[in-house]
Amino acid sequence: MAARNIPHGSTNTSINIQWFRLMDLRLHDNQSLVKTIEFAKKDLTGILPIFCFDPRIFGNEARSEFGSIKCGPRRAKFILEGVLDLRKQLESRGSGFIVAYGKPEVEFVKILKMIDPNRDIPCRIFCQEEVCSEELLVDNAVRNAITRHYNKSNLHPVWDIDEIDKCSANYMPTLSDLGYNQQQIQHANTVHERGVMSFIGGETAALARCKEFIWDKDLIKVYFDTRNGLIGPDYSTKFSPWLAHEMRVANKSTYWVVFELLVRDYFKFFAKKHGNKIFFSGGTTTGAEKKWGSDKRHITAWKEGRTGFPFVDANMRELAETGFMSNRGRQNVCSFLAHDLNQDWRYGADYFGSILLDHDVHSNWGNWCAGAGMTGGRINKFNIVKQSKDYDQYGDYVRRWLPELKDVPVDFLHQPWTMSQFHQIESNCRLGVDYPDPIVPPYNPKQGGGKGNGDNRKRGVREQKKNNNNNNNRNRGRGQREDMKSLKQGQIIMKD
Repeated sequence: MAARNIPHGSTNTSINIQWFRLMDLRLHDNQSLVKTIEFAKKDLTGILPIFCFDPRIFGNEARSEFGSIKCGPRRAKFILEGVLDLRKQLESRGSGFIVAYGKPEVEFVKILKMIDPNRDIPCRIFCQEEVCSEELLVDNAVRNAITRHYNKSNLHPVWDIDEIDKCSANYMPTLSDLGYNQQQIQHANTVHERGVMSFIGGETAALARCKEFIWDKDLIKVYFDTRNGLIGPDYSTKFSPWLAHEMRVANKSTYWVVFELLVRDYFKFFAKKHGNKIFFSGGTTTGAEKKWGSDKRHITAWKEGRTGFPFVDANMRELAETGFMSNRGRQNVCSFLAHDLNQDWRYGADYFGSILLDHDVHSNWGNWCAGAGMTGGRINKFNIVKQSKDYDQYGDYVRRWLPELKDVPVDFLHQPWTMSQFHQIESNCRLGVDYPDPIVPPYNPKQGGGKGNGDNRKRGVREQKKNNNNNNNRNRGRGQREDMKSLKQGQIIMKD
């Protein structure tokens, strides 16, 4: 985002505060940092890098209107690692880095008073511009607290500041300091053996992953074919946790990597354009608002991965255990909550915001708003069973996260409710006991699929041709399209 300068006064001596925020914990490609340096060189003034762990975001007391903690302990750990890595990088360049636990509008004033308690020091504050309401409220609070200079948009040494309570160039909070209990801390520190990979916060780890994926393993050339995978570290870039906090980075695969990176920026502009509408139940649509449900039993079953639909449940359990979920999984669980269960999609966006390692408010809420059909575009309702069969054909992913289904034959694995009593006994899986019955009736498509009637014979020829093309590439799931096709606006489409 472009930098902005909002002057409040002038003086011969000033301080440039580089305010690092949750989404820019990096030195590379950091526009606000570049702007800070430009002003410091021009005015021959110093730079004071600061990061604040805001209690309105971290800890058990920081809750959303839906009751979720705003930042789960696993993501908090990831951010702590990122802040620690940033401190090491700054120190290696001769700079200190002030870390504080408190509200920025309070901590900044404390720090300035420590530098010179006898006068109000004029300062400019440089930071990444935010566009959503909670972040803008913090911006306004800081602007009001710092009455001299305020600027939005490496390194000079910082002032030697004495340590004050929970704020210094040596201070780094623990998860306990941030307000998480021992059970949450233990969960955050547990690396699940079935997870896709181990994520470590920080720009250093982000650049290492970038190098590994693009150069060392040369995986970008097959990304288009593998991007709908579910298991392991290499089916997709896995850049997203770092993109949410630290990192920015001539064939079809390279095109799709770039395209999906641009989508993140698109959703920030989308949020800037529509403001708080992305948080409304009706989203950015106009006209009569859809009536959503709020059945706690359904929402809890969805969160815990106990809906009776294996593909949904496996993805939700992976999310709960690791803080990560594939893009294919995210689309399906969103569709299931909004369109199959008809529950308010904001419960899903809120839960993802609490749990995901790679949460950023624009991408998360923008994608959920779109997935629920609340942006005025096409509405994709996914056929969960068919998606499961297409992208987890042999059930490896489902069995990985649902051990109670490990002995269920693949013919029943994606729809276990079709098992007879005999098959349930034989598979050591009793429905309603070992694994839940479906919480809503499974989708039952009409003859010829969920896209209406038509010439089924011609459709069969087209499907056979498509499958033959797909079978030539072992990396592509049997249901993956070769190309995206546009659909009429406002249509409800059953996604096979």
